[in-house]
Amino acid sequence: MPIATPDQYAEMLNRAKAGGFAYPAINVSSSQTINSVLQGLTEAGSDGILQVTTGGADYFAGQTRTARASGALAMAAFAKEVAKNYPITVALHTDHCPKNALDTFVLPLIEASEEAVKRGEEPIFQSHMWDGSAVPLAENLEIAKELLPRIKNNGQILEVEIGVVGGEEDGVAAEINDKLYTTIDDVVATVEALGLGERGRYMAALTFGNVHGVYKPGNVKLRPELLAELQAGIAEKYGTAEKPLDLVFHGGSGSSAEEIATAVRNGVIKMNIDTDTQYAFSRSVADTVLKNYDGFLKIDGEVGNKKVYDPRSWGKKAETAMSERIVEATQQLGSHGKSQSI
Repeated sequence: MPIATPDQYAEMLNRAKAGGFAYPAINVSSSQTINSVLQGLTEAGSDGILQVTTGGADYFAGQTRTARASGALAMAAFAKEVAKNYPITVALHTDHCPKNALDTFVLPLIEASEEAVKRGEEPIFQSHMWDGSAVPLAENLEIAKELLPRIKNNGQILEVEIGVVGGEEDGVAAEINDKLYTTIDDVVATVEALGLGERGRYMAALTFGNVHGVYKPGNVKLRPELLAELQAGIAEKYGTAEKPLDLVFHGGSGSSAEEIATAVRNGVIKMNIDTDTQYAFSRSVADTVLKNYDGFLKIDGEVGNKKVYDPRSWGKKAETAMSERIVEATQQLGSHGKSQSI
């Protein structure tokens, strides 16, 4: 299927919210990881979201270059072409853009979509995240207010982070403390600044103890029930239907099945997945190398085993391992077997 149009993406998110499930949003950094995602989603019969960070986009552009907007456009062009070969619908998203990367990442990509829309084409990415978690909330929301009209005019969706996700991802780092829990005052300020969809659709990553990366049990306390309290507070204040906010779950690696289920019940429609899939991919590479060490090396006058060290050989295994983890994620999130194309 082609990449989702704005209407298809909106319908994806609406179906998730109405159906009580969430889509996996998987970070990619290479053609191999894109193929892994498409393979995994297809095997699961689930639509989903491909997303790229500033660091991932830099890597797409070439490890010795710093050209993240170019890298993101390259990622989108590759995904747009190969996605035609798969029977599921995927959206493209840019993840975690801090303030110091706006001018080199999100803003040029918004401009590129503006030019595409002027030509009568679809926007290149279906949504963009502005990560203002490292600046004061007032500044976070002021920048979001500036971005939202341009994103709306492109038929795109904005993602904002209200609160702080602990740990580190692509240079965006935060301490593990009480700021990991979004308050109702934070959410009210967000609604006052951005509305409830009438000024443009946005998704909110409200924080409830989330931490990026890998952490041991007991290191942080996830409180996904907090999302229900925040949704109810907004619904009461503004007289809306229940769960008025479209929510995103960041920093979910290591979360229990019940924590994920509770977050989804409380309005999460998108869950970011990165650490788990990175591990699945790289663990497979390590396994192949260690079990076939002699085949990878030309030692003692031997020639090695080309069938072993051919990157396609170990790459296929790594892609399959990553795709299997994606299938598991769709089962946890409830999107398994719920593709629009089914």
